[in-house]
Amino acid sequence: MAGGKTNISSAREKPGGKQRPLSPIVKRSLIAAIIIAILLAFFWPRVSSWFNDVAGGAVGLFGWGLLLLVIALGILIGLIRLRKLSSLIYNWNRWLAGIAFILAVWGILALVGLGGSFGIALVGKSLAIGILRIIGLVIAGVVLLMPIASFRLAKNLVLWMKKRFEVKRVPAPAQAGKPVIATSKEAPISTKVAQETATSASAEAQPDLRQVAQEVWKKYGESSALVTIDGWRLPPIDILDKTPEVEFSEADNLQRARLIEEALASYGVEAKVVQINAGPTVTQFGVEPGWDRKIREVREKDKDGNVSVRLEEVSKTRVKVERIIALSNDLALSLAASSIRIEAPVPGQSVVGIEVPNTISSSVSLRGVIETSAFQKTEAKSKLALGLGKSAGGESVAADLSKMPHLLIAGATGSGKTVCLNTIVSCLLMHNTPYEVRFIMIDPKRVELTPYNSIPHLATPVIVDTNKAISALRWLSHEMDKRYEKFAAVQVRNIEGYNKNKQGAEKMSCLVVIIDELADLMMAGFDEVEHLLCRLAQLARATGIHLVVATQRPSVDVVTGLIKANFPTRISFAVTSQVDSRTILDTVGAEKLLGRGDMLYMPTEAAKPKRLQGCFVSDPEIERLVYFWNSQRKEEPATLKVDELVTAQIFAAKEGIPEDPLLEAAKQLKKEHDGHISTSFLQRRLRIGYPRAARIMEELGEEEEVEAAGKD
Repeated sequence: MAGGKTNISSAREKPGGKQRPLSPIVKRSLIAAIIIAILLAFFWPRVSSWFNDVAGGAVGLFGWGLLLLVIALGILIGLIRLRKLSSLIYNWNRWLAGIAFILAVWGILALVGLGGSFGIALVGKSLAIGILRIIGLVIAGVVLLMPIASFRLAKNLVLWMKKRFEVKRVPAPAQAGKPVIATSKEAPISTKVAQETATSASAEAQPDLRQVAQEVWKKYGESSALVTIDGWRLPPIDILDKTPEVEFSEADNLQRARLIEEALASYGVEAKVVQINAGPTVTQFGVEPGWDRKIREVREKDKDGNVSVRLEEVSKTRVKVERIIALSNDLALSLAASSIRIEAPVPGQSVVGIEVPNTISSSVSLRGVIETSAFQKTEAKSKLALGLGKSAGGESVAADLSKMPHLLIAGATGSGKTVCLNTIVSCLLMHNTPYEVRFIMIDPKRVELTPYNSIPHLATPVIVDTNKAISALRWLSHEMDKRYEKFAAVQVRNIEGYNKNKQGAEKMSCLVVIIDELADLMMAGFDEVEHLLCRLAQLARATGIHLVVATQRPSVDVVTGLIKANFPTRISFAVTSQVDSRTILDTVGAEKLLGRGDMLYMPTEAAKPKRLQGCFVSDPEIERLVYFWNSQRKEEPATLKVDELVTAQIFAAKEGIPEDPLLEAAKQLKKEHDGHISTSFLQRRLRIGYPRAARIMEELGEEEEVEAAGKD
């Protein structure tokens, strides 16, 4: 004995140790063997003759196949002993394949004379037939053992044979005056050269937009079911693509819900996931805060004097929401997510929303949103209905541009701003004629909005020059004043009342201004652009003028306080920092967005932004819409020539402006100082501001030019 352990093997090897008695099974086996040996010795002559008769008959019947039968019988007995007979049912194809291989081997033994009479009957008397039967058994075994692979192999073999033995058509001899038409895949060299020449010529030529538009019109526009308004046909819903939705695994969401509960519990926060809302990009887990309990120990004595301790709940309070928000990074670590966003609380519900990115994100098609009841209800009330996307819970979200009434969009490069603008334009093109909605598009980038240049809804071609864009904003301000004068003449309050009993070209169309990059305009003319945008945003709602402004630089020098105050409806895509998020939304959260259409939408009436996955409109869909409307340009209303109108109105305004009362005093000062005056000098002496002093200096300069021209 060493270390408290007994060495059993060494104890058995000792000469004085006790020997272990034999088990009863071994004793019975030995007794049975002795009895069988005595019986065989006593009856050996008879047993020997019987075995020779039976064995000789079995060998003659089965040959060496008898060994295969013995092996098969042994396998069957083993399955019975191991109680695995169910494998005969579940793996029936494999067992049948094994039988086919055994018969094939038996047939091979029969061909060499070792298969017995059964083997000869299996392969037949002819050598060729026997070989074919053996090959058939092997093929049957392979098919039963590997059915899918065998099917693919057979399919590929059939395709290869079809391609290998395909008959090539030989062209008929050419008749006089008729060209030879090659019908085989290998065209003549002259034909190839002609085709390549034609292809290169067509590639160099400009595409015929009218022809493509007519082809789109034939496919989508020649249906009697289309809605016709004032002689214009609206595009059918089939012109937009329908994207299949991705179905998310419920088991995966339940697993993540369990991880959230365990992670919160590990930090001492009692909470329970009560709802799971799967969206296209993120899944929102509704977490109900639990109770923060205070417990004390109470010691009591029983009759025998034994002391027992029990726990008593003193008080309980709800877990504070701030404790859950503070654990956002820890939850992201537990869920192995790039970032999570916590909405606390979810508006209208007594839960905290934890938004976790999906492993597989799906895109949201514009058609899928338009076909929902939420959009149809909005579209029934207003023609300016917009399909924005789907929320984190999967519900479609629609908005009314006339109630916004202006929209400010911001986000980093590549986050989805331009796609959002394309969605807005496409949505309006789907439900409005040129008599109802006209566009003024300003695109300093020159590539994003130019595909819409041929639609009849444009009041002027897409503006790409910054100076022309500022002129267009001036024209819009004058157009707004004109519309108010028309409303006052007919005693109506807004554009809906003006268009109440009018049809076709008599209607006053809504003007939607799309600005793709506000920062470029602000750099060109900061004061004037800010003044014009704010004036339009404050006054243009009743006249049907709506602004949709986008920028990729949401800094305070671009999105100023005045602009933010006049654009209550805002959309923020992914930004780079919390500062940018606060600039556009007055709150943080946009820096945690995932990009590619993931956005925060803050409507006018909401206190908190709502997370959406924006609609995606592909380039082919935009081209089909443009071609559809381009095929109806024969009924196009008169194009508004913004540049000419702006120039004419500026000159008219100059002629109609009354003379400044301080102009005579400025002339007197100029005479007294021999013409050596400046703008700052007029500011000090006349006690006026810089803009007024600059205008007076310009008028004095124009008068000098007129006097000099008269002397010449």
